[in-house]
Amino acid sequence: MNKIAQAIFRAASSQGGKDYVLSLKIAAEVLERLNEQFEDAVPDVEQVQDLVEKTLIKSGHARTAKAYILYRHQRTKIREMNTRLMTTIRDLTFKDAKDNDLKRENANIDGDTAMGMMLRYGSESSKQFYEMYILNPKHSLAHKNGDIHIHDLDFLSLTTTCCQIDIKTLFKGGFGTGHGFLREPNDIRSYSALACIAIQANQNDQHGGQSIPNFEYGLAPGVAKTFIKELCLILDLYNMESKDAVKAGLRAYIEENESILDEKGLAFVREILTQHAPALNIDFAVKKALEYTEKATYQAMEALVHNLNTMHSRAGAQIPFSSINYGTDTSPEGRMVIRNVLLATEAGLGNGETPI
Repeated sequence: MNKIAQAIFRAASSQGGKDYVLSLKIAAEVLERLNEQFEDAVPDVEQVQDLVEKTLIKSGHARTAKAYILYRHQRTKIREMNTRLMTTIRDLTFKDAKDNDLKRENANIDGDTAMGMMLRYGSESSKQFYEMYILNPKHSLAHKNGDIHIHDLDFLSLTTTCCQIDIKTLFKGGFGTGHGFLREPNDIRSYSALACIAIQANQNDQHGGQSIPNFEYGLAPGVAKTFIKELCLILDLYNMESKDAVKAGLRAYIEENESILDEKGLAFVREILTQHAPALNIDFAVKKALEYTEKATYQAMEALVHNLNTMHSRAGAQIPFSSINYGTDTSPEGRMVIRNVLLATEAGLGNGETPI
């Protein structure tokens, strides 16, 4: 009886009522009628609530009855949600992905893994919460009936969707991931690794895809820095003390110019080598530095392709959806990046699988 009285009092309180004794009196009437109607049976929740409504109306408490109807509707929704949610979680727990559509909803998640299943638990709970408490009921019903589809409903109020990452700006001067600060990279292999880290770090904080719309523009400085590094290694082999002066001059050049591997840039390279390392076979050194830079760039792009197809985000259960632009940077450095990312893509993954 106390539960019935409390429900009546909550409805009455929403209309300004303060008499709990009256709620107890009405609850006693409801209990008396229940005993009369269900002498040899146990009434279900709906039957009890029907009788509460009728008793309130008969007792002249129409406003309280209306409030109780709304309260009843809300409680029914909660019970339905709990039942549906528990059924969903049961199926996720005990059925294999091949027998459960929910586990196969996202092709990028293995629904049979522990973290993949945990992601599904959270996703399905979140969806049902939004359907029940956040969405306009008519939109919720339309979504449920398939008249409309609300994409990524489970993330409705949590985050934005999809992101373009400007790695050229991001890498300049270094950047933070939320767990530490990473200095500006100085080699194409570091540029490639940090591009993957930027995608992975951002994917952990939102759903949808991650895009690097200026991919080769952002990595081209890494090719230029690698060329300088390889050239200085050659100077090291010849024990040339002018290495630091050459490095400083070439670094200053790439700070002011887009490319060091174009015709103008290579002319400057030969000029500074003639000035500081006249005994060096300059054509040979430049040729070898270019070859080593090309090799390093291929290794960096191979690592990028492999990383993007294997690294995990979102609680270790999903490989980030990643996209990069192709072939819009016409500088020699940009072309070297794209040439090698295409070669690495064509080479495939460990067993020749096509990378995506």
